[in-house]
Amino acid sequence: MASLPESATGDFWRDLQAQARYRMTHIDKPGWRRFALALVGLGLAFFLALYSTVLREGGHGELAAWTALFSLIITAIISVKVVPALARRTVLERWLMKIEFEFTREGVLYILVIAVISIAGLNTGNNLLYIILASLLAGILVSGILSTVVLADLELEFALPEHVFAEQPFISRLTVQNLKWLLPSFSIAISAENPARKKRQQKAAPPPRPILDQAVYVPYIPHRSSVTPHVELCFPRRGRYTQEGFRVSTQFPFGFLRKSRSIASRQEILVLPNVQPTEEFYEILPLIGGEMESYSKGRGHDLYAIRDYQEGDSARHVDWKASAKVQQVKVREFTREDERRVVLVLDARLPDTKEKTLAQFEKGVTFCACLAWHFYEIDAQMQFLADGRETPMAPAGEIIYPVMETLALIEPKSGATSPRDNVLATIPLLARGFNIILTCQPRGSIPTNLWGTSYLIFIDSL
Repeated sequence: MASLPESATGDFWRDLQAQARYRMTHIDKPGWRRFALALVGLGLAFFLALYSTVLREGGHGELAAWTALFSLIITAIISVKVVPALARRTVLERWLMKIEFEFTREGVLYILVIAVISIAGLNTGNNLLYIILASLLAGILVSGILSTVVLADLELEFALPEHVFAEQPFISRLTVQNLKWLLPSFSIAISAENPARKKRQQKAAPPPRPILDQAVYVPYIPHRSSVTPHVELCFPRRGRYTQEGFRVSTQFPFGFLRKSRSIASRQEILVLPNVQPTEEFYEILPLIGGEMESYSKGRGHDLYAIRDYQEGDSARHVDWKASAKVQQVKVREFTREDERRVVLVLDARLPDTKEKTLAQFEKGVTFCACLAWHFYEIDAQMQFLADGRETPMAPAGEIIYPVMETLALIEPKSGATSPRDNVLATIPLLARGFNIILTCQPRGSIPTNLWGTSYLIFIDSL
């Protein structure tokens, strides 16, 4: 028989060693530790059960009862904590649903009753107690099977409106579809996926704000049918809300166990600032309107009409020829070319990051959103400047939602900023309309050339 070359033999042994190293480095150490713990715990429980029998035959009834109780407790802990974790690590995980369960208060009481009956059966040897014990254990088994069937083959669809405003309730639709051919689903509770149940996340990453803040209960879903409950939502703050999926749970049929499973369905919504006018808005809006009227008055060049003099008209608009002709004071009225052309500016720079300052900034963002919505309602020409974002001068109806989305995501800036980040420095270069500026900066830091063409709202005074 021909022998293999020496080089081929060396390659064979190197491959074998590489495979061994791979298996050692990829061994499931936590799984093997749980398996060893389960073997030790079950061996100890079996020893205590045998020992309790010996004690009972020796006339030590009380000690035998305590020994049997410890045996049952160890078995229950392993069956609840260790065995499900080992089952999730097996190959069956590819075909089975990932279902988690926990005992309810009624379930704990039910387990205690089983423990008492077990001790009584071991001490007395009464066959009737063993029959009752078997019936109670069968109840847990039936409950687990039925709840698993109830949670199987469910699909969810969450319909959200396109634009949502903070602090304003709205109705959304949550469609639950049962794809099972024969069996219905009962007593389903739907909630947002809890990030704490997932794998460890980075500590620096803030937890996402969920969309569904309370559970939705669906009592009955027929087979091959869907149910659409209406859910009322209200988001307290502006910003982005996300959730990775939903958690579907049930306590059907007996309420001993609460079984739950996750359904992946990523949802994301951008909540715009509240546009409901506040008391401060109603106080400041007339002042803004007066400043705009004063700024726009007489800025046109085309003659619109000649009319009678009215109290408050400027003397430089008097038409002396027409007044001498009719022996009555007449004034010239010009068109207003720049009427309702507004540059809305939000300065996001903050002098500090104290809690009070941040709360004032949030009020300023809400006030800015109210102003933008007001100019949208009166169909004004508007431009928006904030945090490096600039919109063109256009009808407010064309840019209102981009402006609201910017306000929904804007964050305050603290500390020293570069000159290019100073939005107030870019305003004089535009000169396209009347400026309305919201800022947290002190009054002495405002450029002097803005006072004559702008209305300044200091956020700390809101």
